[in-house]
Amino acid sequence: MKLTQNAAKRLVPTEINGEKQIPFMGVGKYKPDGKISAPKIKSCADYPEDGNKIVKSLKEALKKSGLKDGMTISTHHHLRNGDLIANQIFDIAHSMGIKNLRWFPSASFPCHSRLIKYLEDGTINRIEGSMNGPLGKFTTEGKMKGVGILRSHGGRYQAIQDGEVHVDIAVIAAPTSDPFGNSNGVQGKSACGGIGFALADSEYADKVIVVTDNLVPFPCVPWQIQGNNVDYVVEVDSLGDPAKIVSGTTEITKSPDRLLIAEHIAEFMDAAGIVKDGFSFQAGAGGTSLAFIPFLKEIMKARGIKARFVRGGSTKYLVEMLEEGLIDYILDGQTFDLDGVRSMRDNGNHVMTSPFTSYNYHGKGNFASIIDAAILGATEVDVNFNANVVSHSDGYLLHGIGGWQNCLFSKCTILAIPSFRDRIPVIVDEVTTLCGPGELIDVIVTERGIAINPKRKDLLSAVKNSKLPIRSIKEIQKEVNEICGGAPQKPSIDKNKVVAIVKWVDGTVIDSVFKINL
Repeated sequence: MKLTQNAAKRLVPTEINGEKQIPFMGVGKYKPDGKISAPKIKSCADYPEDGNKIVKSLKEALKKSGLKDGMTISTHHHLRNGDLIANQIFDIAHSMGIKNLRWFPSASFPCHSRLIKYLEDGTINRIEGSMNGPLGKFTTEGKMKGVGILRSHGGRYQAIQDGEVHVDIAVIAAPTSDPFGNSNGVQGKSACGGIGFALADSEYADKVIVVTDNLVPFPCVPWQIQGNNVDYVVEVDSLGDPAKIVSGTTEITKSPDRLLIAEHIAEFMDAAGIVKDGFSFQAGAGGTSLAFIPFLKEIMKARGIKARFVRGGSTKYLVEMLEEGLIDYILDGQTFDLDGVRSMRDNGNHVMTSPFTSYNYHGKGNFASIIDAAILGATEVDVNFNANVVSHSDGYLLHGIGGWQNCLFSKCTILAIPSFRDRIPVIVDEVTTLCGPGELIDVIVTERGIAINPKRKDLLSAVKNSKLPIRSIKEIQKEVNEICGGAPQKPSIDKNKVVAIVKWVDGTVIDSVFKINL
């Protein structure tokens, strides 16, 4: 495998899995040309005139779709760790003797660890999607036959749209569907909220199978997936475990250090002039991100401020802000708890979005750059503000990118991180895996202080007279290293064996993940 140094000075392959790759050129430097991909032309003559596309089983639907060796099979992750359908697809493929499949999920979860046996026996050649938990460990140890590819949510949409990935069969788990294939995720016993991560799959795949455990008479309203894009509908007893699809409660952290980080974020945003009428923000479902919201609410209430919109992942805390009139809209990519599902179903101002509108970098703009502040996490940050979200300092690949890379284009990107985890410093000289360039990361907030990227002189000026604990990132790093007994040890890796690559939002390769030496 030939490696070359990209613009970020990381070694990346120029070809993997028989496909040429473009090394990262820098933020905004790669400008593609050509036409957007398109699905094959269909004819209504090939579909039932009564609109009934129901087939008796998922196996029959896969057979009718022409499942064969080497195909690309896509799934979505809105069912999260409760998903049953992705596992069933590959159980069926294995029983049919199918080999060398590419699995193209919008994300994977520990519930998919049973697919390791199919990676071992060649049913699945590789995963192009997040490789969380056991799948990440399996991949990093060099056991996957093909080379994995990690993309952001927007990068995944871009890859389909640009024709970089052609989906042969998309299997969409839909909590509610009608026989024609109109589907949504806000109704039924497996309700998960929006299913926008499956939108590109429904629009571009050769064959689209909707699997549901709540079949309703035509029309299924609202429809988040259009039946005109669906080939077959399969009714099953259960899509998954509802308790693991969304949680009844999403809990704020109780850690004093994390609560201090959350408070610092709200205070910083206020001091920097971000919190004002009509502003917008994005926060995730992690404990620290959730904890930041009550602090922000108190500032907004005290000053009579209303936000125009919030980007979700939605939780009950964002729903409360919407219902209390503190924000006009939630623009939601996925719901993380039952309150979010209810709100999306019942409130017209809680709007499902897709990676096309929110994150796709090869479009005529997207929502990400409109957001005033995005509060994100990271596994590592280095002294040049570069950040890592897919691996830890031990080199193991254990997380997906999600929408993280896409959110870096907000007007102010804030990383909320503890200064160390398990006595391992989080601020390092150089990140193990580069996922986001430091030029796009504006502020690092830890329990030991706030570091502002020197490039953001406007932010430094805005908070210079505040009481916030503003420090240099190297000063925080030095203090933490002294507490922890030094910087973390670099992992032992095989630099001749790339097990996965990390794509940037434009489809170029920003870094490689190398095999761990066991």
